[in-house]
Amino acid sequence: MAENKANTKQPDAAVKKQDFDLQATADRASDFYGKNKNIINIVVLAFVIGFGGYFAYKRFVKAPAEEKAQVAIFQAQNFFAADSLAKALNGDGNNYGFLQVIDKYGSTKAGNLARYYAGVCHVRLGEYQKGIDQLKQFSSNDLVVSSIANGLIGDAYMELNNAADAVSYYKKAGASDNEITSPMYLMRAGLALEKANKPDEAIAVYQQIKQKYPRTNEGREMEKYLARLGVVK
Repeated sequence: MAENKANTKQPDAAVKKQDFDLQATADRASDFYGKNKNIINIVVLAFVIGFGGYFAYKRFVKAPAEEKAQVAIFQAQNFFAADSLAKALNGDGNNYGFLQVIDKYGSTKAGNLARYYAGVCHVRLGEYQKGIDQLKQFSSNDLVVSSIANGLIGDAYMELNNAADAVSYYKKAGASDNEITSPMYLMRAGLALEKANKPDEAIAVYQQIKQKYPRTNEGREMEKYLARLGVVK
């Protein structure tokens, strides 16, 4: 009975001893485990819980949260579409606004989208710094959407008379390299540079538009803007 009791107490030690017998290190391995078994067991347990917990989190926490967030943002989007920006931001007492969606479901896809909407609302309401703060936290893999978000940040900085940061974000918006938004925001970067009394940098941006986007409305107007700055063919 004593032997069985010993075996049930330290099965891990016995297994480790067998494993290391091949290298004649059984005693040292056993001693190491005996002295550190609590730490080893905690690490192993943490790994198992963490690995299993990740899938449990996705299935039982994240997925339901995504569904609830989608429901919560729906009415705020309706307020936004109706141009009721204050209600879209703060709700109406019965339905969430974008700020409540962010607060409660910020880690979800709908929470991320709510940051974009909230940023647009703040900018349109003249709350430019709040708009900047929200839009900077928004992320998107869509080049056009991310371009528009960066462009809005640029617009807000211009309203705050911060031409340097406006130019930086207009250039980020233009860097998405698409004919829908890039020439528009690069042109705004050029205009901001002119306002900041940096004509040489503005010329470089206008020439970029002319070369890369000649078939766009902005591209066709670049001769006029360059001529205004003293650049002729």
